[in-house]
Amino acid sequence: MSQKLLLSSEQIHIILHRLSCQLIETHQDFSDSVLIGIQPRGTFLADRLAQVLRDKYAVKNLDVGKLDITFFRDDFRRSGKPLEANKTKIDFLVESKRVIFIDDVLYTGRSIRAALTAIQSFGRPQEIELLTLIDRRFSRNLPIQPDYNGCQVDAINRERVKVNWKENEGKDSVYLINQEADE
Repeated sequence: MSQKLLLSSEQIHIILHRLSCQLIETHQDFSDSVLIGIQPRGTFLADRLAQVLRDKYAVKNLDVGKLDITFFRDDFRRSGKPLEANKTKIDFLVESKRVIFIDDVLYTGRSIRAALTAIQSFGRPQEIELLTLIDRRFSRNLPIQPDYNGCQVDAINRERVKVNWKENEGKDSVYLINQEADE
């Protein structure tokens, strides 16, 4: 297995600020908008964006939630091991709000489809947008595209994208991992 560094900590920092500015351009003071990180890994990105928006751009009224999609996935019964659900934390109304789903990697689109179903349990949003750190362009199974995107990656065959966050891996980085290299 070989890995190639796609984004360093510094590059991720720059992307977070660019994405924050794009969100401000569209959502201004966020009075009608909410950020929802898709569990498990989109929550790190959502928390980071919220921190940048609050600390660097003085956004005051920012609702941030976490959405578990485990039992809304179309493949959840295909796993041989027991599933462990993550915690959903949405302590605000999404009814008539502009919801921004946040996930680290957009791959097949199935997680986003599950999130679209899961969010309906909390109300009917006015609009739903998608923000991703990494968009794997040639891997989509569903017609889903990000509205805000940090970086596009053309990963093929058995390559995968691994996003590391300092909150759980000790350092921010994004790697392209080739699983065929040792075979």
